[in-house]
Amino acid sequence: MAADPWFQDLFAERIGGANYGKGTEIYKFEKIKRAKRKVLAEHPERPLLDFGIGENDDMADPRIREALAREANKLENRGYADNGIMAYREAAAEFMERQFGVRLDPMTEICHCIGSKPAYALLPACFINPGDVTLMTVPGYPVAGTWTRYFGGEVYRLPLYEKNGFYPELDSIPGDILRRAKLLVLNYPNSPTGAVASREFYQRVIDFAHRHRIVVIQDAAHILLTYKGEPLSFLQVDGAKEVGVEVHSMSKGFDMIGWRLGFVAGHPRIVQAYADVKDNTDSGQFMAIQHAAALALRTPDIPQRIRAKYRRRLEKLVAALQQVGFRCQMPGGTYFLYTPAPIAAGERRFATAEEAAHFLIQEQSICTVPWDDAGAYLRFSVTYFAPDETAEDALMAETVRRLSTLRLQFA
Repeated sequence: MAADPWFQDLFAERIGGANYGKGTEIYKFEKIKRAKRKVLAEHPERPLLDFGIGENDDMADPRIREALAREANKLENRGYADNGIMAYREAAAEFMERQFGVRLDPMTEICHCIGSKPAYALLPACFINPGDVTLMTVPGYPVAGTWTRYFGGEVYRLPLYEKNGFYPELDSIPGDILRRAKLLVLNYPNSPTGAVASREFYQRVIDFAHRHRIVVIQDAAHILLTYKGEPLSFLQVDGAKEVGVEVHSMSKGFDMIGWRLGFVAGHPRIVQAYADVKDNTDSGQFMAIQHAAALALRTPDIPQRIRAKYRRRLEKLVAALQQVGFRCQMPGGTYFLYTPAPIAAGERRFATAEEAAHFLIQEQSICTVPWDDAGAYLRFSVTYFAPDETAEDALMAETVRRLSTLRLQFA
């Protein structure tokens, strides 16, 4: 075995210190990838039914791609964008007013991000000192929590239970945690549960934030993929802008995954702090991408079409899984279906959702993502590749056929 490099003991404690690179723990998504590779090698005759992909399966609308090509060939778009071009900020402000009735100052209350993921890294940098706490819902997107720990803070996990409508129990947080808490990170429509927020819930959050002096960061990545009622922005609720920001993404609702663009919107002082930290982190997204995204934000039929597609696919998936015993229903939003995992298949018992997920891959080449944070659940994504509805129907029929052979049992 190769000796450690001379700098091994120089690695920061936040990534493992002197033990960095020596861990043996494998993240669940890597386990899934390995299981997929193994089953593809062992059963080439059995096509993989991949419900584990968590990204849009289509390219951006041709009008967006054409705009990118035009803008990429303009000399004036060659340079650094720093904290974003006004054209994109103005388009974001127009979008927020048209879609949600929320009026924002594009100069002071909106700033672009190079995808929403970096925003969740930079926002803790604006608030977290050693010993501070970030309140995070689980299951959920972990980036803000990871960076909270990097800055010497702590993460307090708020499990999302079905019995509570997949809302966090804010009243259950201990007093010593509340006294040190600075951030509450939410995500609605929620990934992976599919729950959507109500005005009443957001009002409780706003009251909670005022009462305990906690800043709210609402992740709105899936907001345009809302099926239960109209999409609801946190900023639509009276008082929301006084306590936090909402982070929007161009990825999910506009088929622009990989383009790396979104925006942070809300209280001007928080947006300013984010922009100041960002200014020392990056030099802005390519201006041609921002111009193309501005067109997308001004073209409402694009997200309407994408939402209709994923709604249709989810309805078909729910019907298919119900045929084989899954206790599931149409989610309120996202392109994910979050459903209790089977507890057994014939004589084979599953102690966790992860065990069930690996069984489905091994036995029938059906890929899902397990979640065991707040009960044993499987996440099915409808971002599989299918060129038309006929292909979708054939995929659902094959899913039912394979699952029917397993004698699945549920609690």
